[in-house]
Amino acid sequence: MKKIMVTGGAGRFAQHINDITKEDDNFQVLLPTRKEMNFERFWDCEKYFYANQKDFDYVIHSGGLSSPMRRHKENPTKSINTNIVGTCNIAMMCERFDKKMIYISTNYVYPGLHGNQDEEHGLRPFNNYGWSKLGGECAVHHYIDKFLILRACMNAVPFPHKKAFIDVISSHMYADEAAKVTLQLLDEVGIINVGGEAQTVYDFVKPHEPEVGKISVNEISDVEVNPNSSMNIDKMKRLLDDSTISHSKS
Repeated sequence: MKKIMVTGGAGRFAQHINDITKEDDNFQVLLPTRKEMNFERFWDCEKYFYANQKDFDYVIHSGGLSSPMRRHKENPTKSINTNIVGTCNIAMMCERFDKKMIYISTNYVYPGLHGNQDEEHGLRPFNNYGWSKLGGECAVHHYIDKFLILRACMNAVPFPHKKAFIDVISSHMYADEAAKVTLQLLDEVGIINVGGEAQTVYDFVKPHEPEVGKISVNEISDVEVNPNSSMNIDKMKRLLDDSTISHSKS
């Protein structure tokens, strides 16, 4: 049995993990909420790990501050405390209590100019969100020997906007599919890109949500967007059984 603790227990990614595993005897999952363990507070983390250390061997650190992107520009202190300091706290606890850490990072750590970025590609985030997640990656590298970093490109289920970009390319995958992939990769180590085939946001969403409209980045002035943040996902494909995963919502 794989015993897992997922941070951000009330978040959508943690709930997808729970939905997948709740009737599977091969998994036991803890989903601490912020009230049970505020991972931005070191003492909260220490207290929770100490009290529950026998109940999990893996920590999926999916808790964090993500969208909307402007939050990271408007309140950089919150961005740093959540995505960097919070990740440091979880990483230190995983090292102390000998837990395998799986950190959910983002494709936004890449420059996002030309696409097809593999795991060895140079890193240069173009916005505050990407920098905060790269800071989290640095914490994982610094504190832990046993870790897996998943640079994921996820979209919410269902798509949360009325319009989708026609001129932004990325490696989209719905969050529930990314949760399935995460569980399949639990025992891997290092860094793996997680996502689907490169396409525009609109082309990704349209087959599953026919009513979605079109929008161009040129129509929005207050959003920082990578023109092509698509990733090379060959490593992920090699590690997974292709029969167990689809790269779009079915």
